[in-house]
Amino acid sequence: MSDRPGWDAIDRALAPLYPEIEPTRWSVAHRWSHGGPDPLDGVSAYPRTGPVPHWHYVGYGMTELYEKEWDDPDASGWGFEFTFRLVRAPQDTVAPEWPVTFMQNLARYVHQSGESLEPGHTIKASGPLDPELPDSAIRAAGFVVDPELGGVDSPFGRVSFLQIVGLTMPEFRTARGGKLLAMLAGLADRLPLYVTDIHRATLVPEPKPQATWPSWGGGLRGRA
Repeated sequence: MSDRPGWDAIDRALAPLYPEIEPTRWSVAHRWSHGGPDPLDGVSAYPRTGPVPHWHYVGYGMTELYEKEWDDPDASGWGFEFTFRLVRAPQDTVAPEWPVTFMQNLARYVHQSGESLEPGHTIKASGPLDPELPDSAIRAAGFVVDPELGGVDSPFGRVSFLQIVGLTMPEFRTARGGKLLAMLAGLADRLPLYVTDIHRATLVPEPKPQATWPSWGGGLRGRA
């Protein structure tokens, strides 16, 4: 019997997409639950050729991987795992590591703040998503259901795959107020599978300024 049935459930969801592909894998030496610094116990990145060449990153750690610890019987842990798709050159064989760091930072925020993330939410980063590209226009992110993985049932409850989508600041501002999913639907032909191209320019104009209203309460800065 497996000692990580939740992890195995994620692997089973990936198997139909990648039956003979060995991913690049990152793993932590010291689990978050045992006092380690990184909430995700692992991340895998699969090379893809279509619909555009890209890396498909999948995280392990927002859900219950080893045993049932949360009270909700219908959801495993937070109920989702992060995914991310990054454009790659067809000849590239080494997956960049910065998306793993970004995914870990998002996971750390959720665990420490108690603020969950859902499809339609947005977040502003402190700089370009790839810190080695200071001129990159991709400085924010939105969240959608991964269009291929959707969700899967694990022994510990439902797991949805929450895909991170890189956004420019005009796109981030356009998506505020619950408009992300509609905006991305309108851009789907230029963002197949919502793959992030860290080098691209914005796909929408700067939105016109609108009257703002006071808001109260905490929450994730830049989230809508």
